[in-house]
Parts: sequence; structure tokens; C-alpha cells
Amino acid sequence: MNLPKTFDPTKIPIRASTQEHLDIEDIQDGIIILRDGSCCLVIATTAINFGLLSEKEQEATIYAYAGLLNSLTFSIQVVLRSQRKDISGYVKLVKRAEEKETKKEIKIQIQKYRQFIEETVAKNEVLDKKFYIVIPMSALELGVKQALTSTFALKKLPFDKDYILQKAKTNLYPKRDHVLRQVARLGLKGKQLNTQELIQLFFNIYNPEVKGQQLTTTEQYQRPMVEPAMAKVKEGVPPSQPLPIPISETETPKIEPEKLTQPLGEIEVETKPVKEESIQNQINGLIKKAVNR
Repeated sequence: MNLPKTFDPTKIPIRASTQEHLDIEDIQDGIIILRDGSCCLVIATTAINFGLLSEKEQEATIYAYAGLLNSLTFSIQVVLRSQRKDISGYVKLVKRAEEKETKKEIKIQIQKYRQFIEETVAKNEVLDKKFYIVIPMSALELGVKQALTSTFALKKLPFDKDYILQKAKTNLYPKRDHVLRQVARLGLKGKQLNTQELIQLFFNIYNPEVKGQQLTTTEQYQRPMVEPAMAKVKEGVPPSQPLPIPISETETPKIEPEKLTQPLGEIEVETKPVKEESIQNQINGLIKKAVNR
């Protein structure tokens, strides 16, 4: 293949992203919206050591689990995720306690304990197992023809995202409550993962080599870093700093002296309209001064 002499492989535009290869379209209100319109929610559950139970407790657990399976009128997915134990947060906590300790003997013991934990995890394969129950809602429940046509031909959601989310809540919330009740009969604790926890979960799944990284909250990266002043005024919130508009002495607000002791909300301020010509003249003057410098 003969390439032109001016060809530069570093300047090839990127026309696709990793996001296009993921099935996840969005995560809102703790519900995962997939590209074909199907949705699901995830419940994290605790675990019990079945081998440590007595014979009667084991039989009761088996019957309770059988009752859970027999009571289901919808499909669920049981996910077991094993990964290496991440102790970075715990090590930071121990190190912080070590720095705050004033007694030398106790500080040395805390240091030895921290080193023991780090060496144990480094030498041995310490695994952390977590259990999840996934409750799905298929795209067929939104409408078969519309879903199939839009998904394969147009490559976008078959319906509006708000409509899909509302439909998913109506469909999945009763199923979630039923599963949580059945899980409680097993002596387990279940909790639905919220949006931030789901984002962290999928980040860890797609980035298994990254350890100890905590993502910021969704409110921080969905909120604009700079908000326009006019938007704040419309919302009834005054801007943090007034706009630097030059005003001459004859156009400054006049406040009577006897009104200075009144509350701020009761003071009436009389202002004169600012003429555009005077503002333009002052701006031109400032520009001339800057040029002369």
C-alpha cells in the first residue's frame, strides 16, 4: 500500500469511541438503560456461610431459597463477582491513625500492623466476593415492532428516554420489592444500587487493573462549571459577583440617609437609566488608555 508523502498517521481523526461499543445507553435513578430500550436494576446482597450452619438452619435456608425461586414470575440473574481485595482505603485509614498517634510505642505497633496487612495481601491471593441480583426488563415490553425497527435500522432508543425510564420504574419496582422480601427470609440484606454505585461498579468491571480509584459524584460532572449570570437571575438566585459596568457619579443609586437603618428588603432604590452612548464613550476611553500604555 503506497501512502502519500504528506501522510501523517498521528493526525488521523478519531471517528469512533469506546462508548459506541458498550450496550449501556445511560444510567438514571438507579436504572440501567440499554441501547435497545431494555432496562435493568441491580440489587447487592450479603452472603452467609452455609457450612457453618446447623442441620436445621441449613434445611430452613434451602426451603427459603426454594420458596424464592418458586415465587418468581419473572426472570432474574444471580451474579457472583470475584476480584482481588482492594485494601487501599483501609491502609489509608490505618496510616492516618498512625500519623495522629502521639505515643511512640503505639505508633510502632500500628506501623507493624499496616506493614503486615500490605505484605499479606501482596503475597497471598486475597479475593473479595460480591453477590448481585439483576432484574431485567426486555425491550419487547415497550413494543416489539417499534423496538426492533429503531434499534437495528436507526441505532437509537426506540422511544424517548423519559418514557422508557418511567416504564421501567413501573415495571421493575414491584419486582424489586418482591425480591427484597424473599431475600430477607433467607436472612440476607439486600439493597438496590443507586446511580453512583452502578457507575463505580461498571468502571471497576471495565478497568480491572485500576485499584482504589473513586469516581466523583454524578452531580459534580453533570453540573456546568460556569453558570451564566442571567440563568441565576431567572432562578431567583443573585449572581456571586456583579457585572463590572462603569457608572458615572450622576448615575449612581441614591439612597436617603434615614433609610440606611431599614432592612435591606425594605429600601427603595431610585436609579436613572444608563445611556448607551455614555457607556460606549467610557469604553472607548478605556481602550485608548490601554493603547497609549
